[in-house]
Parts: sequence; structure tokens; C-alpha cells
Amino acid sequence: MNIFRLTGDLSHLAAIIILLLKIWKSRSCAGISGKSQILFALVFTTRYLDLLTSFISLYNTFMKIFYIACAYATVYLIYVKFKATYDGNHDTFRVEFLVVPVGGLAFLVNHDFSPLEILWTFSIYLESVSILPQLFMISRTGEAETITTHYLFFLGLYRALYLMNWIWRFYFEGFFDMIAIVAGGVQTILYCDFFYLYVTKVLKGKKLSLPA
Repeated sequence: MNIFRLTGDLSHLAAIIILLLKIWKSRSCAGISGKSQILFALVFTTRYLDLLTSFISLYNTFMKIFYIACAYATVYLIYVKFKATYDGNHDTFRVEFLVVPVGGLAFLVNHDFSPLEILWTFSIYLESVSILPQLFMISRTGEAETITTHYLFFLGLYRALYLMNWIWRFYFEGFFDMIAIVAGGVQTILYCDFFYLYVTKVLKGKKLSLPA
């Protein structure tokens, strides 16, 4: 495992823990897009079906189970435990405009036309755009809580580090996965504007706001 993958995993863990702690400690999911969290739960479910068919390592298995469990725990907190605090009026992104196209793309462009491979490819494509409902929600409300921006920063950092991981593996291991690299690149680009605002505003103690 190279340094980019390890730090990427740690950034991903940090993002998930920050979000869960934010919701649990504040007893509120205000400002959090439930639709983005449902998409992430769908991403992990379709990506890690190989838990039922193969074993790579204890680390690999633990991380996959952790991601799935946390994703569904987050959805539960938003739609059940703290449903009264969920701002559905601003979380209005049409997720079918994401799920249907990436589902079709997964059927057309994949490494192998088999159920598990198509679902894995679907998860890669879907993850690249799953954050859009959250960014759309922030643009509608006009601002985001600092803790929410920290969550988004670490989530974007994870994706950028994993992109570097793919480049590292290409140069040092001869491994190349065009689907993962392109999808990771798209996702990183979606975060670029947020990264700029995070550095110029949030790190200086200001509240992040996006144009409506």
C-alpha cells in the first residue's frame, strides 16, 4: 500500500467520522444532504458485493464493512433518528438525473460485462457525482456550517489522494484503470471551487458561502 492510498483512506475515515459526530453531538442533521448520503450508501453497497465472494485482507474487509455500516447509519440518523431537523425543503436535487445516466454508462463502459463488474463500475461512476446534491443544497441555503465544510474538505481530499494513488500505481506497478482515473478526476474537479473557498474563507475563520 502506497502513501497516497493510506492517507486517502485516513482522509475518508476522517470525513465519515466528522459527519457522524457532527450529527450525533448536535442532535441535528441541518445542512446535510440526505440525498447525497443515500447515494454514498448505494455506492458502497454496489462496490463491496465482493465481500460475499472473495477475501483480500483483514484491513480490506474491515474498511469495506466500516464504510457500508457508517453510510447506512448516517442515512438512519438523517431520515429516522433526527428526521425533524432534516431540511428537505433545500435538499431538492433530482438524483434520478445522476443514477439513471451512470447506470446506463456502467452497462456500456466497463471492464467486463458481468453483474459484479457492472455494479462495481456503476459505483465508481456514481461516487464521482454523489456530492452534487450536497453542493446544490449549500448553494440553495447560501452557506454551510464550518463542521460541514470540514467534512466536505476531507471527502474531497480523499478523492484527490486516490487519484494520485492511481498515478503512483501506474508508474511503479504498471497498473492502469482508466475508469477509476477518469471518474476520480471528474470528482476532484467538482471539488476545486470548494477547495478554493475552504482555503480562502473557512481556514481564516469565515463562514463558507456559495452563490445561489
